Amino acid sequence: MATLNKVMLIGRLTDDPEAPRVLPNSGNKVVKFRFAVGRSRKNPDTGQWENDPNPLFIDCEAFSRGENSRVPDLISQYTRKGSQIYIEGRLQLDQWEDRQTGQKRSKHKVVVDAIQLLDGRSGDDDGSRSMSTSARGASSRGQSNNYDMDEPRGGSEPEPEVPF
Repeated sequence: MATLNKVMLIGRLTDDPEAPRVLPNSGNKVVKFRFAVGRSRKNPDTGQWENDPNPLFIDCEAFSRGENSRVPDLISQYTRKGSQIYIEGRLQLDQWEDRQTGQKRSKHKVVVDAIQLLDGRSGDDDGSRSMSTSARGASSRGQSNNYDMDEPRGGSEPEPEVPF
């Protein structure tokens, strides 16, 4: 039986990302951040695009392993609260027991494999350029990551309003 666990989202950081930390057993870096995803839909009566007033808030983690070795550094260096980014990753379920109540708790989070910064570079007059920082640009053949500074922004749908 085939399975697929892939997440692709565009949204904004709800706060500055945590500083990257090194995991003691593996030496890999990890950075955690919170991400808000909204959605917009066309009102059938007016034909206008409207933003959903209830965005989803998602906890995310990015690890520096294999082809993703630079993703935590890129997130911590180039994103801040309100930064718009595209992420690719997978869902993971965390489970634990609450120390105060003893109840079992759980939450889903996204483990990030690749990112793309969607905000314009500082110094751009119109903010119409983005920096592609896809960790998938590196392959097992030893190619370097692809950082395309001149990639135009696309999309015809309006950006959703995020309450921060």
